[in-house]
Amino acid sequence: MKGFQAFRVYPLIPEPLIFLDYLSKNLWWCWNYDAVELFRRINPVQWENHNRNPVPFLASIPQRKFQELAADESFIGHLERVKNKFEAMFSFSSKKKDYEFKTRDAIAYFSMEFGLHESLPFFAGGLGVLAGDHLKASSSLGIPLTGIGLLFRGGYFRQYLDHSGWQQEAYPENDIFDLPVQQARDNMGNEVIVRISTPGMEVKALVWQVKVGRCRLLLLDTNIIDNPPWARDITARLYSSNPEIRIAQEALLGIGGMRALKALDIFPGVCHMNEGHCSFAILERLVQIMERFNLDLNSAWEICSRTSVFTSHTPVAAGHDEFPPSMIDPYIDYYAKKFKTGNRDILSWGQAGRKDMITPFSMCALGINLSGYINGVSRLHGVIGRNMWSKLWPEKPVDEIPVTSITNGVHILSYISQHKAALFERYLATDWGSHPCTKSIVDRLDNIDDEDLWHVHGIDRSRLIRACRKLLLKQYLKRSAPRKVLDGISAVLDNDVLTICFARRFATYKRADLILQDPDRLTSIINSRHMPVQFVIAGKAHPNDREGKEIIKRIVDFAKQKELRHRFVFLEDYDINIARYMVQGADVWLNTPRRPNEACGTSGIKAAVNGGLNLSIMDGWWCEGFSEKRGWRIGKGEDYNDLQYQDIVESQTLYNLLEDDVIPCFYERKRGNPPETWIKMMKESMKMALLNFSSHRMVNEYAHRFYMPSFYNMEKLSANRGWEARDLAETRQRITGLWKEIRIDRPSLILQENYLVGDTFRVTANVFLGEILPEEVEVQIYYGRMQAIGQLKEGQTKEMKIHKDLGHGQFVYACSLTCSDSGRFGYTARVIPKGDVFFQNSPGLITWAED
Repeated sequence: MKGFQAFRVYPLIPEPLIFLDYLSKNLWWCWNYDAVELFRRINPVQWENHNRNPVPFLASIPQRKFQELAADESFIGHLERVKNKFEAMFSFSSKKKDYEFKTRDAIAYFSMEFGLHESLPFFAGGLGVLAGDHLKASSSLGIPLTGIGLLFRGGYFRQYLDHSGWQQEAYPENDIFDLPVQQARDNMGNEVIVRISTPGMEVKALVWQVKVGRCRLLLLDTNIIDNPPWARDITARLYSSNPEIRIAQEALLGIGGMRALKALDIFPGVCHMNEGHCSFAILERLVQIMERFNLDLNSAWEICSRTSVFTSHTPVAAGHDEFPPSMIDPYIDYYAKKFKTGNRDILSWGQAGRKDMITPFSMCALGINLSGYINGVSRLHGVIGRNMWSKLWPEKPVDEIPVTSITNGVHILSYISQHKAALFERYLATDWGSHPCTKSIVDRLDNIDDEDLWHVHGIDRSRLIRACRKLLLKQYLKRSAPRKVLDGISAVLDNDVLTICFARRFATYKRADLILQDPDRLTSIINSRHMPVQFVIAGKAHPNDREGKEIIKRIVDFAKQKELRHRFVFLEDYDINIARYMVQGADVWLNTPRRPNEACGTSGIKAAVNGGLNLSIMDGWWCEGFSEKRGWRIGKGEDYNDLQYQDIVESQTLYNLLEDDVIPCFYERKRGNPPETWIKMMKESMKMALLNFSSHRMVNEYAHRFYMPSFYNMEKLSANRGWEARDLAETRQRITGLWKEIRIDRPSLILQENYLVGDTFRVTANVFLGEILPEEVEVQIYYGRMQAIGQLKEGQTKEMKIHKDLGHGQFVYACSLTCSDSGRFGYTARVIPKGDVFFQNSPGLITWAED
């Protein structure tokens, strides 16, 4: 049959309830329990059946039910309470004063995935959930941030297991009308469509928006009738394995995202790229800066680099997208013309090492090379990042590579249980979750009665167990399991048994099967008569990751054993909802990555804020969070060359910790009271998470370290038709052109056989600057304790001053050094350009003393 046209009928919500419709389209509700309960009380069963998504949920409610609710004084009172809180959020402005943002200030936050709630399945893992938390915290703090992503009609895959325990994938399509999204409209009320060029065709994308409290998220969608089938598939699935689709996704996100902002009359003073997938945004941003301020490329570059932020989320090389230059070429033709340069020049911005048509084009390298603020997501990841990206600054010592770190945080209100949130409100403050907590505030957690906390956590553990039974029943019914198996599900897990949870992506480096290294010992631990243990495990392997799927099968096979099936379970189709149950009900959160591959690992933080105790390898955030007062560490951060030996050692350490420390501590009860030491550790864990690892703390740090300085740079450099940016560009061009002339001789000093602590000696060096002026450079002594031949440990610098002008660009520089400590030290000299930190970190502008 042909000629069909579609229409949709929406519920006629009575006037007293009209706020329900408005609330359903703002994700603010998902981190406010009172708002969640408002929807849930309408019909709890339907609420769960519609995946806790208020849009299709409200559409399913019969008209007579709405009429009943409109006359229900209790429900209307609840609605008014939520409405008042919602409206107060928009009038709240005191936090905004902390940042001194102006009315038109805007931050563009690009990410390939956003994990806001399970009803918006546009995320695969921690990167997306972190991006969602960043938006939520920005809303609470009054940060003028707009998210930019893609609207995937298939999202990430849904996981199910076949009869053998092998992971299978399903890709159900999202119904756009069941999502809390609306078409973005420009100032004239027109729908916004952006265009990008791909090989052989122009692709159009419709722009949708999601309201996230006071922030909004823009989502680009190519599934429109104007596009051919290939183009519609660009936003079909998150992280397509087809490289042509994948690069088109990244072009759409970066280039299309910047064009969507322009169409909505948003000029971002700050551009924040969450991983390399977004890096094409920089190219389009350069064009927009050039056009807005009538600047050339070099001047626009000075502004762009000082107002762009790049955050890397993985130290695993496979997580950084690279493409052959031939695939990049069609996407940069337009920019080569705009910049009045060649494709080779633009390609070089994304190449680490040789600049040719063979070296892969790295999206991360592109983002890093054009960003002034670069960070990893934990202190250890910052160290790893400096080593990983040192190739972009080949002449710099690794500890001077301009990659810093801001440790991730989690959005506490999205993951804390309702019962514990009520405790926090009673003991901390009514608005504890809307701003970063201070030490004086979190210390009030010590006043919580031990029995109250233990009782509340017991409720959350029971809720986890009920959820596990429900999910397991659903899993086994799909596989037509026999009645005997289905009947046994009601006895799975025990409300009073120590519950250990593990839930991650099943990437091999996360070692979900480390606990299975000695299955007999593990079985003995689980089935202890007096101190039993139970495990809840969940997670997905990438569809193309056979090794990850093997690990899942191994875990599932272990769980099938008759003596274990009630105490060791694997939950299919891990998502935010399952994660919520697990982090709220876990007694122990287990994390076993192969160090140093865990960039941060925020799931353990979510468990910590709920009083869960972490048992983890010293990697990611746990290097900063660990204390014997609040958890356990597996090893002390050792590095191994033999990975098989590492697995043996660390698995044995894990078993020992369980048997000797974790399990006895949990079951240590005096006179029938709750476990005193354990509860004390729970409180310390919660205090740590609230104080140091919340998304409010994280976004506050981004604001003060990156966003506010970027706005200052934008205002300063763009003033007076970009005069200062032009001046910086001219200086850079001049210095870069003359830099090759610089030579510096090996520094000399009056040698003596030994020095004593406190001795001072003078160092001199002959320097030839050519046409560069002395005031344009800084000559430094670089010195420190010797670590190896030609390497210093934590090198330090001291500026040298002109001692003598020899004429014709030649100078003698000198300075004095004092022996502050004993040991073996080394020194050399170098020349770097004078200027701000961005100029000083320019690749290639550093000259070391000649041998």
